[in-house]
Amino acid sequence: MTLQDMHSPMNIATAGSQLIGNTPLFELARTGSGSRLLLKMEQLNPTGSCKVRMAREMILAAERDGRLKPGGRIVESSSGNTGTGLAFVAIERGYKFIAVVDNNAARAKLSAMRALGAELRFVGGQRSDTASTIERMRVAGEIADTEGAFWPDQHHNPNNNLGYAGLAKELLRDVGVDLKYLVGAVGTGGTLCGTVKELRRLGSKVVSIGVEPAGSIIFGGSPHQHWQTGAGAPAGFCVGPNVDHSLIDEELTVADIDAFATARIVARRTGFLVGGTAGMAIYVALRRLPLLEPDSTIVVLVCDAGEKYLDTIYNDDWLNERQLLNASAYRRIERMFDAYRESVRIASPACKPSRTSRLAS
Repeated sequence: MTLQDMHSPMNIATAGSQLIGNTPLFELARTGSGSRLLLKMEQLNPTGSCKVRMAREMILAAERDGRLKPGGRIVESSSGNTGTGLAFVAIERGYKFIAVVDNNAARAKLSAMRALGAELRFVGGQRSDTASTIERMRVAGEIADTEGAFWPDQHHNPNNNLGYAGLAKELLRDVGVDLKYLVGAVGTGGTLCGTVKELRRLGSKVVSIGVEPAGSIIFGGSPHQHWQTGAGAPAGFCVGPNVDHSLIDEELTVADIDAFATARIVARRTGFLVGGTAGMAIYVALRRLPLLEPDSTIVVLVCDAGEKYLDTIYNDDWLNERQLLNASAYRRIERMFDAYRESVRIASPACKPSRTSRLAS
């Protein structure tokens, strides 16, 4: 075979936004009945998060309707992933980006925004590790009013949800059959609700499961401290319309201990580092998998990469300081993986006694 024989049309991107989307699916677990748990590997997007999808859509929509002018500025409140996505798209489109942040955000996310040229404005005090979601949004609105920056306001911007239409199409294309369940963190609502809305528009009968950290008020529970970032809402927070409860069939919460243990076990079993919100969604899916009808598919949206949390959820000292390292949780999750593997082994033809050999004996 010559070099000329190997020639094919070039697959070379000339803009960073061309690399957004078309993320792969990975089979994490399977049962003997043929049901499978797939991960939609959204952490393989540029910036290591699904949020770059909606960041692009919000900016393009603002350009179309004239709210964002050439050379303008963008401001947004973010715990990191939306901010990094906006910073990424701002580079390509020629904008300056101001991120309103607090010290609850992962250090790696803050560093990434700085590296992409974002200006960080902190609220909540430099030493506080408590999320200041409400204050961040207030300051973002103030900057928009006084400095003339465009504020996407991801919690209320419908283009957040519209940014995930492509994700829905990818799922139906790549899975090949309809999904039984789609599981994902809720947060601003865009990722899960936007994907589900488009899936159903395309004819899917998927059952959606929204997952939040225990302590978030999004599903109406009593608020308390939680250590997952990128999801959850504190007491007094006004949940935006992008969280469309009519698109969420089941609403579940997961404790930090189980979310972080799951993420760490996935890393050790697969080599993939996933974020804490992905850990809680995978935990729910692992528990639901044995209840599926034969040959059904459950998909988890892996919203971001775990490399951002090496000093937190993947750090034993950090977990121990917060009493989040629990051996029994690890054993319980490991047993689920082992049980699914064993069910596949038992169901395989090699493990079934031959009718002919029994009769011959």
